Amino acid sequence: MLDKLHVLVREVARSEVMPRFLDVAVSWKPDGSLLTEADLAAQAVFAERLPEIIDCPMLGEEMTSQRQMELWKHNRHGLWVVDPIDGTNNFINGLPHFALSCAYVKNGRSQMGVIYNPVSDECFYAERCKGAFLNGRPLPARNVEKQLHEAIAGVEIKYLRSGKLSSRMNTLAPFGSLRSMGSSTLDWCYLAAGRYDIYVHGGQKLWDYAAGALILEEAGGSLATLEGDDFWSGEHVFKRSVVAGLHQRLFARWLKWIRENQ
Repeated sequence: MLDKLHVLVREVARSEVMPRFLDVAVSWKPDGSLLTEADLAAQAVFAERLPEIIDCPMLGEEMTSQRQMELWKHNRHGLWVVDPIDGTNNFINGLPHFALSCAYVKNGRSQMGVIYNPVSDECFYAERCKGAFLNGRPLPARNVEKQLHEAIAGVEIKYLRSGKLSSRMNTLAPFGSLRSMGSSTLDWCYLAAGRYDIYVHGGQKLWDYAAGALILEEAGGSLATLEGDDFWSGEHVFKRSVVAGLHQRLFARWLKWIRENQ
């Protein structure tokens, strides 16, 4: 099933997304975020084809919030969760850093996930208890444990709810270097691959973390939220904060600093 899934994700990227890269009609959603015809076209193909792999409904980013909540509530036994293009702003502006993300979720936890950047042709994927991979190679691809002051951190400061934490992230953060590249799904993958060392995000949507969190876990990484140690627990499914790290000792130091500075 995982093989079929990443074949499908590549097909959708090739047929619906890349032909529209650098030449796409844009509109604005009610929440102020951007939407393109590529998002809608890709989501429509996923909705049609995913039940051929596992016969269950699909929850997509470009659905109404009411429909998303209904699907989540009534399909605990199995649900596809899709972000047809994560990094839409990058996609619109010609920045080659965006991805298609698809996860199969059962009983509140992701069981299988694929994230694909069609520009770099990098396909990250994982199945629970079976490891994580990048184009067939086991993750992490780069496995160097650093001290916290040497770490490269993925940070989305604008989503951090605490003014104290966001201010200290800019002025007193203990890491070596910061990256914010505009695609949450690829942030997870870069952490799983060893390109990032640590990560924090104030609040991701379900489709931002569904595949990526599993890929990081299966690569051996650790993850929590700003509020608690069990990332997958809690009621806030549709917006969940993230604190994560590839190596356990580094993650523990990072989480301690985050909690002390909220």
